[in-house]
Amino acid sequence: MATPAEFLVSTSGQMSVPAAVRHRWGLDHGGRVTVVDLGDAVVLLPPGERQAILARALTSEAHLQFVRDLEDPDLATT
Repeated sequence: MATPAEFLVSTSGQMSVPAAVRHRWGLDHGGRVTVVDLGDAVVLLPPGERQAILARALTSEAHLQFVRDLEDPDLATT
């Protein structure tokens, strides 16, 4: 199981990804990650893994229902 860690987010919204994660994800020289806002949590996904990881974690029907149930209009997009 992963060990939780706390990170500082700058006033401009930037956060450093730990070196071990950058190495494992092939981001040593920077790159893009996918950010999924679940409302109560944010998930970072490695490059190229978005669809596979999301498909294992949450069915598209369950995700659509989750989005429909959101009470925050900024997050409730389909």
